[in-house]
This record gives sequence, structure tokens and C-alpha cells, in this order.
Amino acid sequence: MPDTPLIENDFLSQLTAVIEENLADEQFGVSELADRMNMSRSNLLRKVKKLTNLSVSQLIREVRLKRAMNMLKTSSSNVSEVSLQVGFSSTSYFIKCFREYYGYPPGEVGKRDAAELNAISENRPLIIAEDNGKRKRNRIMGSIAVIVALAFGFVAYYNWPSSKTPPLEKSIAVLPFKNDSNDSTNVYLINGLMESTLNNLQNIRDLKVISRTSAEKYRNTSRSIPELAKELNVNYIVEGSGQKIGNQILLNIQLIEAASDRHLWAKQYKREAKDIFELQQEVAKNIAQEIQAIITPEEEKRIEKKPTDDPVAYDLYLKGRDLFYQSTGESLNKAVPYFEKAIERDNEFALAYADAVMTYYYLDIFQTERKYTSQISSYADKALLYDSKRAESLIAKALYYIHKKEYELAVPYLEKALEYNPNSGLVINFLSDFYNTHIPNTAKYLEYALRGVRLDSTAQDSATMSYKYMHLANAFIQAGFVPEALATINKSLAYDPDNPFSKWIKTGILFVRDKDARQTRERLLDLLNEDTTRFYILHEVAKAFYAARDYKTAYVYYKKFIHIRETQQLDVFHYGDLTIAIVFGKVGQPEKAGKFVKSFKLYADGDRTIYKHLNEAVYYAYTGDQQKAIEQLTLFSKEDNIQYWVLLLENDPLVDTLRDLPAFRKVMQDIKTRFWDNHKKTKAMLEEKGLL
Repeated sequence: MPDTPLIENDFLSQLTAVIEENLADEQFGVSELADRMNMSRSNLLRKVKKLTNLSVSQLIREVRLKRAMNMLKTSSSNVSEVSLQVGFSSTSYFIKCFREYYGYPPGEVGKRDAAELNAISENRPLIIAEDNGKRKRNRIMGSIAVIVALAFGFVAYYNWPSSKTPPLEKSIAVLPFKNDSNDSTNVYLINGLMESTLNNLQNIRDLKVISRTSAEKYRNTSRSIPELAKELNVNYIVEGSGQKIGNQILLNIQLIEAASDRHLWAKQYKREAKDIFELQQEVAKNIAQEIQAIITPEEEKRIEKKPTDDPVAYDLYLKGRDLFYQSTGESLNKAVPYFEKAIERDNEFALAYADAVMTYYYLDIFQTERKYTSQISSYADKALLYDSKRAESLIAKALYYIHKKEYELAVPYLEKALEYNPNSGLVINFLSDFYNTHIPNTAKYLEYALRGVRLDSTAQDSATMSYKYMHLANAFIQAGFVPEALATINKSLAYDPDNPFSKWIKTGILFVRDKDARQTRERLLDLLNEDTTRFYILHEVAKAFYAARDYKTAYVYYKKFIHIRETQQLDVFHYGDLTIAIVFGKVGQPEKAGKFVKSFKLYADGDRTIYKHLNEAVYYAYTGDQQKAIEQLTLFSKEDNIQYWVLLLENDPLVDTLRDLPAFRKVMQDIKTRFWDNHKKTKAMLEEKGLL
């Protein structure tokens, strides 16, 4: 097809002409160019990439910069004026792009060009007049040289060792957007635009998107983009800034190839506040298309679905959401009225219902008396009714079931939420905690803990990452991965040496490794001395002395623990109430011991986890019914994915009445064998999924 290059050149010429016609329009971008060329956006992107190896945004920017160079050479306009005339509203960004493209700033165009032209002239060979015959011979020789060069090129292309660079992983972090306005009351809106961009990108399975929690650490950072990329383990960074002026939203977005700090794409959006949803959708789609991420039709529908048709309701929602993310008791209470007002304006606002559920759930968590059960129930149903394909609605329904302690009913909602939002750190963290606490399953707990860390790689000295590695270490030790647990907890402490929970878990890991009970008690006492109000350390210290049969000392620490639990109305650690009963009985307080026996029995009767039969077994062992204790323990021995701490039961005072029974020794051996068999299966599963 001999005319193909001419057709292609004509196409590029038309593109360039259209871009130059709209050069001063900063809003003229890929979509606008596609419309002018009567092409779909995707076809335009593919064709330009094929012909120029550039994205359409890069091509538009290149045309703008070339025109800018020409204007700087031939007109008296200054840099700021030229930047506006070629479609750059930000002079500083224009200077940055110009420097990247030409190698020097636009202010040096006059000097730099003159010096370079002089250098070229001094080194250029003299042109000697030639006769026509010589010119003809030269043209023939030139043609032969071109043919030889092309032939060599084809040979080299097909025979030279391949050195293709593998495509970059589509991993991306959205940094906190900056408020360009002097009005600090606009911060919630800018944060909301950042979060909507993040959430829309998280819907795309073809992308790996870092969570808001990790990115938030860089709100006021002085680190360079390559440094951030290395810490976050991503290849692309999105930066943004914006402000609200009257009824208009002005938003600047830049997409950066992180390792090289090269700006791939930038755009300024001006929209009416009422068009905020179209703005959010467009930003996410533009970013995804620039890094060639595949958006499925289902994902596109979820991105394009408006959360509400009422902009005022959405504005109220954003204010509540911003307070919700501050994560304090005070901020959660302040968030509630905003969600309620948003719902009053739009009673089908699923996202507001869902976030209200999360807020009420966290206000009620750990409280003995639940205040918000009816709100959680009603709002979770409405969130799901009005948008059943939104991850937040599914999470809200799951939290309702968790609130009611109907944990198994929550599982499908959480897993479906992850299907709709595969990059959601929130959903993965819920699932990780879920399989740790509510439906204990060491294999799944470890899987989701690993996925959570992979998704949220963030900076050193980050409290967030310290806690993530803490959970991962806990998941490792529960599944019997002792060396991995120790290495991971050390990593947690490297991020935050003062993390008290990591120090606590490390004492347990070291005990599993060394089996040194005395050293473990000393480590726990050291932790308690750092802060005597830590009720969970008080509980562990008391339990350590109980395990050593030092009941008097155990009683001292259990009393302090009980005081904190009762005065603060904490609904925690009831699985240990039978241990407390033994201690109180040993120190001559049978009446109080009976109270804790009843508390434990109430807990055991309501237990629907894999540990139900174990709790029944130790209860019967306490009451002296050895036969029922062995029967229940035998039933428990059939359970899979139990925690490592169960293997320590044979030395617990709870089973002193069973220890010498052959049936007890046999069932404990069965439990150990099954545990290590499951350990092997878990390891194989995680290796197959590339997580271990």
C-alpha cells in the first residue's frame, strides 16, 4: 500500500491543525479532539499511539510547546502570556513541561537559541556547488545508502537480541489534593474530590490502587515523586489541587510516571458545582485511559452511577465523610448530623446511609450497651435497597450482621464488596479482621493480611504500616509460621518502635519460639510498666501468672483488669472469664468465682465459631465432668484452621483434671496433627496465589 504513509501524514496534519485551532482553550483535550475528528476516544488513542508512540495528551502538549517555542522566538510576549496563549493556565506547570521537553526553561529561549545556532554554524561543513550530473549521482548514491541502511535495519530488527522493556505494572497512588483557596472551609470538598477519584479508580480490577490511608501520610511531605513511588511501591502518581469559586469548581490533575518524575498528562477542569459527578467520572476515566487500564462495562457502570441527584445532599455528605476520616470519638459524633441531613434531602442516598452505618458501628464498638442498633439495621437495609452494587452498601449490611453477632451471614456481603471494589483496603481490612475475630480461620486471616500489606505499601515510620505488619505477624503465628511471624513483627516495630500491640504480640511469638515462660512474664511486666492502664497487657500478665500456678499474683492483676473492664464498660475478653473464675476460687472467693463461671457459660452458649466445642470442653473440665469434656474436645479436634495457641492447652490449669487421661492425650495429639496438616495446606495455597 504505497499511499499509506501519505494518508498517515495527512491524518497527523489534520490532528495538528485541529489542536492549533484550539490552542488557547485549556479545556481542549482528548475527548474534544476525538469529537472534532469524528472518532471515538478509544480509536483516537489507539491510532495516535500507533503512529507516534505518544498518548493523545502528550501529542496535544507537544503541539502546544512547539507553538510556545515559536512564539517566544518571534513575538515580544513574556513567558506568562505565552503559557496562557497555548493553553496552560499555570505558568509554573508550563515552565516545568517546557523544561522537560526542550531541556531548558522558556526564559532562556533567546540566549540559548543564539548560542546553539552559532555553535552549529561554526561546525557546519562548507557547501560546494555541484553540477547537475554530480547532483544526480549523489541522489542515486544517497538512495542506495538509504536502501542499504533500511536493509541493515530489518536484519538488525529481526536478528538483534530482544531487549524489550516489560510494560509497567499499572499501580497508582492518588496523593492528597491541595486546597488552592485561602478559604480553609473548602478543604472537605477538595478531600472529597480526591477520595472520589481514588474510589473510582479502585473499582478497576486492572489497576492496583493504594489506599487513602497510605497516601494520606504524604499530605505535607517534602519527598520527591521518585522517593514517594519507591516507598509506596507504585509506578504512577496522581497529584491534584483545586478550589471552589462561587458555584464553580476548578480542579488541576497531573499524572506522573513516578520513577522518572515525568509528567505524562495534565488537565485543568472547570465545572459547575452541580456537575461534580461528571467531573469525578471524567477524571478517573482520563487517568485510567492514559495508563491504558482496561475498564470493563460493569466497572464503567459503577463509576458512572451518581450517588445522588441532589448536590446539596452530596455537599452535606462530603462534610460528614471528612469528619468520619478523622476517626476520633468526637469527629464521629460530629459526622452523624451531616449524614442525617443528607438523607433528609435525599431519602434514596445509598452512600449516605452506608457511611452513617459505619459511623454508628464505630461509635458502638466495644460498648456493653449498644445505642445504635436500630439505626444500623434500618440504614443498612436502605443502603442495599437503593444501591446493591456499591461496595459501601454491602459493607454496611455486613456490619449490621457483625453488630448482631451473626457473623456467618456477613461473609458473603464482605466478599461481594471486594468483588465490586478489588482495590479496597477497607474491605480487605474488614475481611482480615473478620477471619481473625468473628469467624476465626487462620488460613483466610493470613491470606487477607498478606493482601492488605501488598495493597498498602507505604512510607517508613508509618504507624499505619506498623499496624498492618502487626496484624500480619499475628496471622503468621496463629497459622504456625514462626520465623515469618518474628521477621514480620520486627518489621512492624521498625516502622514504629513504640507500637504497644506489636511489642505485646512479639512476646507471644518469642514464647512460641523459646518456650521460656519466665522470660515471657518479665517481658509482659516490662510492657505493663510502660503504661499501667493497658487492660489487654494486664489481662496477659494475669494469665501468665495463672499459667505458672501463681494464683495470688494473678489475682492482683486480674482485679485491675476487671476494674477497667467494668468502669469503661468494655465488652472484651469474656473467653477468659473461666480462667478468672479459677483464680478467684483459688484465693478463697467462691462467690465471685461463680459470677465469672456464669459469665463464661453465657459467652460459650452464644459462641458460634469453630471454638464452641473447645469452650464447652473446658467448661465441663471445670465442673468435673470428664466424659463430656473429652466428648466436646473430640468434636473440636475435627475443626480446621485453628489458632496455634490451642496447642498450648495441654499445660493449662483448666485441664488439670484431664491431663492424665489417655483419651485426653490422644485427642490433643489429633489436634496437633490436624493443625500441622492445615499449616502445610495453607502454605501451599498462599504460594500458589503468589502471596508467600
